[in-house]
Amino acid sequence: MTEPSDHLLAEKRAILAAALPDVPFDGWTEATLLRAAEAAGYDASIALRACPGGAVDMIDFWIADTDRAMLESLAMADLTGLKLREKVALAIRLRLEHVTAHREAVRKAIGAMALPQRAPLALRQLHRTVDAIWHAVGDVSTDFSWYTKRFLLAGVYSSTLLYWVDDRSAGQEATWAFLDRRLGDIMRIQGARQRVEKLAGQLPDPFRILRRARGV
Repeated sequence: MTEPSDHLLAEKRAILAAALPDVPFDGWTEATLLRAAEAAGYDASIALRACPGGAVDMIDFWIADTDRAMLESLAMADLTGLKLREKVALAIRLRLEHVTAHREAVRKAIGAMALPQRAPLALRQLHRTVDAIWHAVGDVSTDFSWYTKRFLLAGVYSSTLLYWVDDRSAGQEATWAFLDRRLGDIMRIQGARQRVEKLAGQLPDPFRILRRARGV
């Protein structure tokens, strides 16, 4: 998503803040945005200038802005001594805590983005979030593991998000326990993959043997 100007960013944030309390009742609709623009002190037409794609544009902005808020919070956190798994867990927790007050709006956003025609954008949003998390915790991989890490974390994040939306435990402790279990699963997968790669590196290369046999 193109980074908005400071003025447009302020407009979008103001309209979003005014819209969020109404979304649980009225959904992510153009009418909701128009009312939110007026509630924020703008002419209703400003909502369409800020979000020419309507409510979907505002959802996309909200997701990206929450990613930014997560990164800012993570940058201020003391990560000294934390393992990679713990850093990832903290990033996801911080991200969800930023929208705790608007869980029903998150639920509505999930439903809106689940429509088949919005699948490409929903996947881009998910990739943007998990890529931001990996970069924030110091991942610098450029090989095949770059893809596997993001694929695995996408599954962890999306399943945790769905669990969190319905979690009514005190302090969302059930969600954090769920997240810890899921991260444990992918760490075991990563460990197994690394062991297989190490073993494969110790085995004879059949193609090299064949080339030698042929005198190549």
